[in-house]
Amino acid sequence: MSRYEFTKRLETGNSIIDTEHKELILAVNKLLDACSKGEGRSSVDGTIQFLNNYVNEHFSHEEQLQRQSHYPGMAAHKAFHEQYKKTLKEITSRISQSGPTIVELGRLNGHIGVLITHISTEDKKLGAFLSQT
Repeated sequence: MSRYEFTKRLETGNSIIDTEHKELILAVNKLLDACSKGEGRSSVDGTIQFLNNYVNEHFSHEEQLQRQSHYPGMAAHKAFHEQYKKTLKEITSRISQSGPTIVELGRLNGHIGVLITHISTEDKKLGAFLSQT
């Protein structure tokens, strides 16, 4: 599994959103590093807890910014957030129950990839909109 990097491609231009995205990438990379050293089992529970808390708090922050600015794409953005949280909870629940198997960590990594794509497309649109208001 490859590490993630916060690059210009992921910058939204909003300091709150970008800071929280950097925290996410650090946590995921920490887990990936632990797994590559064979220490994944000891790191996974803390990372799972962080990820579930992160999406709840971060998505709430984004949605608050969208409400305040009357962002026209809010409904679709919120729908993505709700589905993402549901799937993340399912994946992390399986990891908690069965341990960090390669299959489950692969699913988690793929799901993080979905969020990275969302950041590089939808969150960038949000950032551009927020900078105009």
